[in-house]
Amino acid sequence: MPFEILGVDHVGYVVGNAKQAAIYYQERFGFNPCAYRGLETGCTDRASHVLAQGKIRLLLETPMQADHPLNALLARHGDAVRSLAFRVTDADAAWRQTTERGAVSVQAPERLEDEHGFVVVASVKTYGDTLHTFVQRDGYSGPFLPGFAAAAPSVRKATPVGLRYIDHMVGNQGEGEMEPVVSWYERIFGFHRIWTVDDKDVSTEFTSLRSVVVANPNERIKMPINEPAPGLKKSQIQEYVEFNHGPGVQHLAFYTDDIVTTVAQLRANGVEFLDIPDSYYDTLLDRVGPIDEEVEQLRSSGILVDRDDQGYLLQLFTKPVQDRPTLFYEFIQRKGARSFGKGNFKALFESIEREQARRGTL
Repeated sequence: MPFEILGVDHVGYVVGNAKQAAIYYQERFGFNPCAYRGLETGCTDRASHVLAQGKIRLLLETPMQADHPLNALLARHGDAVRSLAFRVTDADAAWRQTTERGAVSVQAPERLEDEHGFVVVASVKTYGDTLHTFVQRDGYSGPFLPGFAAAAPSVRKATPVGLRYIDHMVGNQGEGEMEPVVSWYERIFGFHRIWTVDDKDVSTEFTSLRSVVVANPNERIKMPINEPAPGLKKSQIQEYVEFNHGPGVQHLAFYTDDIVTTVAQLRANGVEFLDIPDSYYDTLLDRVGPIDEEVEQLRSSGILVDRDDQGYLLQLFTKPVQDRPTLFYEFIQRKGARSFGKGNFKALFESIEREQARRGTL
């Protein structure tokens, strides 16, 4: 390929109040403001707050004009991820090659400059209303992008919780839509499949799912693509699609080197996690074999464990972070494992089903 994806540049959200959302991510998740664009910088159509922790960058944007097109996205999806931005070696080549292969262009390549240098950005449409933005920034030293100012030094600093980078990004589709989306990534981006589960692998008494994980050649981008499978009741994938009014980003998985400490800090900050029954831990070592962590410590933290042929992983999932039961977060630590916790899906689904029952949507 004439361009290389170097990793995730940032994740872009559309939210109802970016200033307040930024405070939420600071105080709950330990992100710190690094850049801002709004009225004070001469931007009159939207307010944009950028937060950072480790290599993770979150861009929160709110429209400020009644006729701004982002308002339609807010009305349809509520607060949601709009853009999964890839840092690339050549944004023009990335846009040209993907559009030549059939991707729908949203923004042709544009060079943006200021006193810190230049970037080139472009974007294409993927599933639902989600975009992939290509960012070429090897010639830039500013706080985020041209047009953004550094965050005010007077802003109160949050305490980071140990998040290093985005491990993977999950997209939910309607029933029957997973395979076409996976094939689209194979054809348009040259991604390959690295993991697959079907409803025989992942099901409870009531619900199930299918999932295929696609990745770019260097596997710095890993994207599980999910769809609901038939069950006795409505799965959380179908619940997401209905409340999101179409496909979208279900969750982001943040990597940490010490999930026990990270989760303890997150809980102290008020982050709400799914409840895992005590019985899950009674046979944990029988299922996953020897691990470095104390089982009782994992039990008190609610952390899940799964093993594959490369090692094991630890993970935990939040409840939805807005009123709609859509976007949530995962925290993950890998000790050799390259998979995504298939052995935990049943416990996870049962926990989500208990939340669905409370919401009256199961």
